[in-house]
Amino acid sequence: MINRLIFVLIGLGIISCDGGPASKVVWEKDGAEMVWIPELSIPATFKEERGYDRIGNSVTKSVKVSESIKIDAFYMDCTEVTVGQFKKFLRATAHRYNTGYWEQVYKYSPTDEHPMIYVSWHDAVSYCNWAGKRLPTEAEWDHAARGGLVGKEYPWGDDLEMARDYANYGGIGNKDKWRGQTSPVGRFSPNGYGLYDMIGNVWEWCSDLYDDGQDNRVLRGGSWDNLSFGLRVADRSFHLPNDADNYFGFRCVVELSEF
Repeated sequence: MINRLIFVLIGLGIISCDGGPASKVVWEKDGAEMVWIPELSIPATFKEERGYDRIGNSVTKSVKVSESIKIDAFYMDCTEVTVGQFKKFLRATAHRYNTGYWEQVYKYSPTDEHPMIYVSWHDAVSYCNWAGKRLPTEAEWDHAARGGLVGKEYPWGDDLEMARDYANYGGIGNKDKWRGQTSPVGRFSPNGYGLYDMIGNVWEWCSDLYDDGQDNRVLRGGSWDNLSFGLRVADRSFHLPNDADNYFGFRCVVELSEF
């Protein structure tokens, strides 16, 4: 039974012939190309602090600076969910999308190859449920966006001058062929994991709450309307889950255990 399952997974392109995960798969439900994001494990960090005990003796104690991080491996959509993919979802379901948004969708994302915009967090979750996937956690999104680089400002490194090769954003003059709107997905260089438009184009919904006790949900990645100072991987934003705008989009993830 196990051997048959492995054979089926190889046939579907989910695992490679050597038994490891395939670096790239096509998700059948929505036709999205997905890439493998490796697991991340970072131990907690500590620093030494000098002080004194009750009777004045010098002592050194270890103080935790950051918590440990463990993110299991997963697959992520290579691109943001497109207008065409979202239409496929709407045709296949009874999801109640606000029809009043379509005029604005076509103004800023005019073709089926552009990222779907004017999607609320609830719209994004419904799409993910239909596709058999889910929204990324903020930690997963951050790990994937960095493309394997450590401690860099942007998915491509620290050189802001390279931004025009990797991102659709505002303020780059006549070098921006999609000025004032989104670009079709996948038109810029990918990061080290093969992900496109992780920075710029549209802010992407994550599954997390922005703050405990609040309803706001996290958005990451910046958009076509952001200037260059808003392109850092670490930049965060938030909105209520019913909010939708011309710079909100999303992409999906799935764990190997969910196949």
